[in-house]
Amino acid sequence: MEKFFQDIVIPDLDERMRQAVYRRWEQLPKVKNSLGVLEDMVAMYAAMTGKMPEIAKKAMILTTADHGVARQGVSNFPQEVTVQMIQGYLRGGAGANVMARHAGIGYEDLFVLDVGVQVDLPQHPRLINKKIAYGTGDFTQGPAMSRADAISSLKAGFDLANECINNGYGLLVLSEMGIGNTTASAAIASAFTGLPAEKTVGRGTGIGDKRLKHKQQVVAQALSINKPDKHDALDILSKVGGYELGALAGVVLAGAARRVPVFVDGVNATASALIAWGLLPDTRHYMFASHLSAEIAHRAMLELLGLMPVLTANMRLGEGTGASLVISLLDSGIEVFNKLK
Repeated sequence: MEKFFQDIVIPDLDERMRQAVYRRWEQLPKVKNSLGVLEDMVAMYAAMTGKMPEIAKKAMILTTADHGVARQGVSNFPQEVTVQMIQGYLRGGAGANVMARHAGIGYEDLFVLDVGVQVDLPQHPRLINKKIAYGTGDFTQGPAMSRADAISSLKAGFDLANECINNGYGLLVLSEMGIGNTTASAAIASAFTGLPAEKTVGRGTGIGDKRLKHKQQVVAQALSINKPDKHDALDILSKVGGYELGALAGVVLAGAARRVPVFVDGVNATASALIAWGLLPDTRHYMFASHLSAEIAHRAMLELLGLMPVLTANMRLGEGTGASLVISLLDSGIEVFNKLK
């Protein structure tokens, strides 16, 4: 099973198409480079897709799972909130739903993927059940999951993304939910960047100073016990990751392999992007970094990926909300590109 991602081929960007877009920007009746990053985004979009830009049908893939480390008291909220939030997504009333609709992502374009919630969820048309386990292990005591389960999480996201692409979706949005996942993301960030926990652990759900210090100690302990190998992304995922983070990494792998752009959201989605990049470095060419979050590790994570965030909005909600904002900007740029005469 490990071979599935080793066989994935990431195509080169279409540089001729990128240059064709820049030439057209110069021909349009406006001041040269006056739309700034919007012009670059549209050109990059064309290089990713290999065709002249058009507004795409968008899918938001929201992966969800619980984390054993949540039992260490790293969040302001109990694990039961994971289920409560999922119920909100399925009703269409959560922040992710509201901002996604504003970006042209309808309720029918939201796919909630359960890869590790701690309870069995009722069947629902928008819910895909690919549960690997009832939450990860507490990685302060040992690995979060087995290597085989880490691969299963990757494949769950990979398969769903491919299904979306086969059904006409031309842009994928990374979204996630799982109490305790910013702790896992901080550990992933430390593993890849070499930064200590004090430089990667943020406030997540808005924790105070005392809990922040405890969260830093938890991540430091996890890194010390598990010793994730920075040169082996699968080792990092299995030792200090989460099932939903692995699934999102699988989404990135599928998008890059199929020339479908992927919008990376905040620090958790970026942790997933790092896993995908660690497995296949060229995946980064198919990522848009939507924004710079308020979580302290995010800048270092994006720099390692070589990605420039479009917005600095001091957000840390996650759930694909920052990505939804920036998708609206991309669509505006494409509209100007195609309709300005």
